[in-house]
Amino acid sequence: MKRKQTLKYIICDVLSAMLAWAALFLFRKMELEDNGLEAMGDVLSDPNFWLGLVVVPAGWLALYTIMGTYRNVLRRARLKELIETFVATIIGVVVLFFVLLIDDEITNYHYYYASFLFLLAVHFTLTYLPRLIITSQTVRRVHSRHIGFPTLMIGIGPKAMQTYLDLENQETYSGNLFVGCVSVGEPTTGCGEIEKVMPKLGGISDLRRIVEEHHVEEAIIAVEDNEKEMVDQIIFALNTCGDLIIKLTPDARDLIVGSIKQESIFHSPLIVINNRLMDEWQYSLKRIFDIVIAVLAMVVLSPVYLVTAIIVKCTSPGPVFYAQERIGYHGKPFKMHKFRSMYIDAEESGPALSKDDDPRITPFGRFMRKVRLDEIPQFYNVLKGTMSLVGPRPERQYYIDQIVKRAPEYLLLQRIKPGITSWGQVKYGYASSVDEMVERLRYDLLYLDNMSLSTDLKILVYTVIIILQGRGK
Repeated sequence: MKRKQTLKYIICDVLSAMLAWAALFLFRKMELEDNGLEAMGDVLSDPNFWLGLVVVPAGWLALYTIMGTYRNVLRRARLKELIETFVATIIGVVVLFFVLLIDDEITNYHYYYASFLFLLAVHFTLTYLPRLIITSQTVRRVHSRHIGFPTLMIGIGPKAMQTYLDLENQETYSGNLFVGCVSVGEPTTGCGEIEKVMPKLGGISDLRRIVEEHHVEEAIIAVEDNEKEMVDQIIFALNTCGDLIIKLTPDARDLIVGSIKQESIFHSPLIVINNRLMDEWQYSLKRIFDIVIAVLAMVVLSPVYLVTAIIVKCTSPGPVFYAQERIGYHGKPFKMHKFRSMYIDAEESGPALSKDDDPRITPFGRFMRKVRLDEIPQFYNVLKGTMSLVGPRPERQYYIDQIVKRAPEYLLLQRIKPGITSWGQVKYGYASSVDEMVERLRYDLLYLDNMSLSTDLKILVYTVIIILQGRGK
């Protein structure tokens, strides 16, 4: 359903961009160059017109993707659609104007003003009207209960039941399709009244399993007065389960810290917790930046890859590369690649962290770790999307289990992709024990609170300085 809806938006946006470009070309020929009826022939014979029909829509799609237009396509609101389309149109037209139109030969500046305003008006109208139709159709399907979003109720008492009834009986249906409820604290034997309308799926400790099994998109916290001290713990647990929309009843809003907002003046008065770490356009630019830098690094460093591979092979027996399972985004395992810096069978006695004087490390491996040379194969992980340039360093499940016993907040790091370098790496370095992992954790949690493209850039700069100074360990 989501793919089909996204495809509708993309097709309409492409056609709108093509029509707006064609209209601009015809307008310029007819009105601004006084070509009259000959304008159509001039347009069709101009190679720039045909080139623009391909390049310009591709540019618009890139802009929309960066702005997050095609994310959550089933949850779009018409007013938000209007504002986002208008903002994107202004940005896109300004870029298009300065890239493709500013060097036109003109007799007066009226040509520029007329072209800019014409393209702005035509592109916005042709783009917004199809979007409005698609969004309105989707909203009607949600309100008529043809589309629903898998929702989990956190709480099993009277307040949870009342919240359920409020949502079911509201004038405009909000799309909450309840898959079940979860007890707060220790699971109880029954769910009371709410058990008659939805099944009990477990307790707070089962949240991750429940979210994955039932593809939950939204969680509603409706706890009793004697359970309010659990709200922070519940939000923490939900934040480790993926990109969920988290809502709670208004009487609990004073128990949380963070950004909250009212969802709709017509729907049940639930408060939405804004748990996105960055704006959507920053997420998109971060991924684009990752891909561009990873490709450039793999090309520029290809001689370094070759020389390093030869030295690793010649200085110790065993494979050149070392792939190890680590835990990444949303707790999913992946293979992280490195140049082998230890002797083979270094962990035949079980997992063990390396130390400064670790005899398992080869002489050349010690040098590679100093300048982070062993990490450069991870640009391949970045290109695949299992890692980012900047993010908390991924760990093995064996050590995560030990860390979580002492610092459960570690699981919050799985809200983002792991990285080649991190705030913890820059400020603390590699950890040689679980104690040091826990100590380094505070820097990575600080990164979550300050996550932005500018923070990433600062961390990358300091990483380069550490590499040049050979201060790695």
